[in-house]
Amino acid sequence: MPILTTPRLRLLPLSREMIEHRLERAEFTLDDQGPEGEWTVHFGSGWPGDALAIFPGLLRGLMTSGRAEAETTFVAVARASGEAIGQLGARGEPDAAGDLEIGYGFTPASQGQGYATEATAALCDFLRGVGGVRRLTARTAAHNVASGRVLEKTGFTRVGTGWTADDGDLILWARDVG
Repeated sequence: MPILTTPRLRLLPLSREMIEHRLERAEFTLDDQGPEGEWTVHFGSGWPGDALAIFPGLLRGLMTSGRAEAETTFVAVARASGEAIGQLGARGEPDAAGDLEIGYGFTPASQGQGYATEATAALCDFLRGVGGVRRLTARTAAHNVASGRVLEKTGFTRVGTGWTADDGDLILWARDVG
């Protein structure tokens, strides 16, 4: 998988090594190599936030498939500091209609600075090239106004409402990839 770059971020493919390290310890560093040379990424104890709960399943899936990286999941790294500040990606595969859901989460210290919008725009551009994808979808908790603004700024529109036990009332979003 490619490394995606934006003016302030590197979006690194989520690797089996990253997941294994995070499941073993709260904080760690890894050296990485990219088109701009080698750099060190620091993964603080706040990373990846709520996504930590899905790491055991992601790791099992990567080990079963023999892949070293998740196919559509990225770690957002601030270029200036080398700090992992978020995670974002697609959830599963496109459905029969060509819908593919995205999700994202950023560390509290990085919120309100436009990183989520910058990263989500890059992710959406990348997902345009995934076979079978016609539309990207997302869900936000109704009370999470900031996340809704990220989606609006990246071309999503409200298409409905929903509810889950974890998040309560939801707003459903969609964006055509064409």
